[in-house]
Amino acid sequence: MKKYLFLIIVAIILIGPSPSKSEDFTEKDRERLIRLETKVEEGQKILQRQLDGLRAATEKQIDDLKAATEKQIDDLRTLILWGFSILFGGMGILIGFVIWDRRTALEPVAKKYRELEEEGEKYKKALKEYAKVEPKLAEILKSLNL
Repeated sequence: MKKYLFLIIVAIILIGPSPSKSEDFTEKDRERLIRLETKVEEGQKILQRQLDGLRAATEKQIDDLKAATEKQIDDLRTLILWGFSILFGGMGILIGFVIWDRRTALEPVAKKYRELEEEGEKYKKALKEYAKVEPKLAEILKSLNL
């Protein structure tokens, strides 16, 4: 078994790929590499220019979006301020109307109260005058502390 394995290994070494003479790096190969290198550099420059253009376009879009968002926020802020101004203005007008209405509604009542008070004073005066003539009425008024 060991013999066969040894023979197989020796056969592979003898029959296998023999080290061929590799050709040296020729001038033609060198020129090809230089051309390839310049093409790669040109491609990289083109890609860099495209990336710069895309970056500038993206930054412009972002700036435009920021400006649009700020404008919308300013518009909303203005709308909210107007809304609150109208709301509080309406509330002030309503409070003023209520106060005015109360004054106008209470004025006739106050006038009527003064009239009744004056009338009551007249009745008291008339009763006192009549009590001077009528002693029984004078006693009644004294008992009521009038």
